Amino acid sequence: MLNALTIDVEDYFQVTAFERHVRRDEWGQFPLRVERNTGRILDLLDEYGVRATFFVLGWIAERAPRLVKEIQRRGHEIACHGYGHQLIYRIGPDKFREDIATARAILEQLCGERVCGYRAPSYSITRKSLWALDILIEEGFTYDSSIFPVIHDTYGIPDASRFPGRLSCAAGDIREFPLSTLPVRLIGKEFRLPIAGGGYLRLFPSWVIGNGIARINELERQPAVLYFHPWEIDPDQPRIQAGFKSRFRHYLNLHRTEQKLKDLLGQLQFGPMRDVLDGCIP
Repeated sequence: MLNALTIDVEDYFQVTAFERHVRRDEWGQFPLRVERNTGRILDLLDEYGVRATFFVLGWIAERAPRLVKEIQRRGHEIACHGYGHQLIYRIGPDKFREDIATARAILEQLCGERVCGYRAPSYSITRKSLWALDILIEEGFTYDSSIFPVIHDTYGIPDASRFPGRLSCAAGDIREFPLSTLPVRLIGKEFRLPIAGGGYLRLFPSWVIGNGIARINELERQPAVLYFHPWEIDPDQPRIQAGFKSRFRHYLNLHRTEQKLKDLLGQLQFGPMRDVLDGCIP
């Protein structure tokens, strides 16, 4: 079964974990490493003959236009990650609409085709920001991948559907591809184990992620999604001075990510999110 492979194209200093320590007006002072790291990812995907969806931050696209064009040239889908990597439930509807419109215009000008997919920074479509789905529909997006059906201190809708589906909103319908989880029973209680990638990919052995996705494919007959960031294959990136929790989340096992990705690319079938959705939700 074809699963969605997705890359959130942002740089190491732009993550939510560091937002208290790196102001947005300071971003320009940091050396960009995203171009080199994304280039390595493109080479890796070429090696395995895999195509993916790249959710590109507008701020990055504006400063690295050749990167966006190279992603497209190699046959991958370009999708939108917003412009300024701000949590949706903090900026509100008006700034959110401006953020996605700005980012989308930049991306579409660079790639010369319609951008139809969106992923919120840090999966920040939660119960507090479901209004964002209406705005996405009004702005012409046809699918979203921002809902993480887990409990987390920054994101999550714990009881949301675990599988791709169509959401009905006041503004119309939109296809949603939630981040993948696996039901696990422990000490008599069932909870959802996040296996979609990112920090969870770095935390768990690759066989946990791979077996979890295979179980979703084979037993539940559903596609899964895997995500990661270019900075997650860059163990030599500059260190940001931050609290222990933020540093743990960001720097854990960076030196192992690339090999784990190779393990999964060799074990499972992956493709762009748009293709996976078109196959299961026309």
